[in-house]
Amino acid sequence: MASPAALEDLDWPTDALNWLEAYAWSGLDFTADDLRKSVRPAPHGNMVGGVFQAARKLGIIRPIGFTESNTPSRKHSVIRVWRGVNEGVRQ
Repeated sequence: MASPAALEDLDWPTDALNWLEAYAWSGLDFTADDLRKSVRPAPHGNMVGGVFQAARKLGIIRPIGFTESNTPSRKHSVIRVWRGVNEGVRQ
């Protein structure tokens, strides 16, 4: 059964994408684990990957490698490491 629309966090994707963009400018590498630590929980676990793919399509981030997740629910599975495309260089 789906949740009532009034209880859904409709702002989560925008807030997560804003965090990704701001972090991308830092020049530091990051993963989905970093997003999960910094932004409130996603309404659905699949939304995290969708935000990363949206940021990639927008040209904000690029994949640079892989690492093991630190999130217990991920059981040390492999996740991507990302970096901002134009980190530290505002136009």
